[in-house]
Amino acid sequence: MLSLFYHRIYTDGLSPNASFPRDRYRLLEKRLKDQPNIDLLRPRRAEKEEITSVHDSEYVNDFLKGTLSEKAIRRIGLRPWTSEIVERTLRVTGGSLQATEHALKNRTIAGNMAGGTHHAYRDFGSGYCIFNDVAICALAALQRPEVNRVLSLDLDVHQGDGTASILSDEQRVFTCSIHSKSNFPFRKQTSDLDVPLDDEIGDEAYLEYLDETLNEIQPENFDLILFQAGVDSLRSDALGKLALSREGLQTRNQRVFQYHKNHGIPLVIFMGGGYAKPIHDSIDAFEDLFTAAAEYASQPL
Repeated sequence: MLSLFYHRIYTDGLSPNASFPRDRYRLLEKRLKDQPNIDLLRPRRAEKEEITSVHDSEYVNDFLKGTLSEKAIRRIGLRPWTSEIVERTLRVTGGSLQATEHALKNRTIAGNMAGGTHHAYRDFGSGYCIFNDVAICALAALQRPEVNRVLSLDLDVHQGDGTASILSDEQRVFTCSIHSKSNFPFRKQTSDLDVPLDDEIGDEAYLEYLDETLNEIQPENFDLILFQAGVDSLRSDALGKLALSREGLQTRNQRVFQYHKNHGIPLVIFMGGGYAKPIHDSIDAFEDLFTAAAEYASQPL
């Protein structure tokens, strides 16, 4: 059984006039809610102290009080903001933290049907990302006695720049990002391992790079995998520059899940980006992601 955290505020907390495709959460929930091996769970609100373990307290306070500058809001996007943006952000972050807690406690796969907000930096948000839930979950996990090292595996089409920046001095977290070299963010950060890809790379070449990367990373060094599983490397994605097929993404997911199973490492899935036109291409790919995860979650490590 896959424990997957979801709340209707993931959609309702964003304006219908925002450029971000908010309906993807609602549409995906419709497809997954009757799956017998997926348990949709209500996420808690993240505590302020959990967020300030990673983010600058002035930035956090300004967001929570609604006093961010217009420049800061514009850099994040998601405009026009709704009255529920704070509640939504706390629930998304809380869902990622709960998924991490569940994966570690049960030594399995768990996920958040949102999150992967890897463009948020310590003291500002960017690229639809307010708080960096990947970094927050990494540091929270390291508070547990059984966790000594964490792998952040970011397979979104966009580099995990905020994650790399925030965790640059944290030796217990290994940040890896496979991404489009010419895409946003245009000023890249330095991960522990970056794999920048040329435009229009398709399934075969992409999977070769993925296999080489997974072989390079020494799995015995890690107690947890944080998998940013964006599907915006699809050919039909409006914000991506790669050319993967639905089948290519299915294979990508299988390789990561098999890596988790082969080495007995708990794994957390963050939904990440997906902006296909039509959006149903992204929904198809996310459905594939979580249904495959559910199959692996039902198997003992």
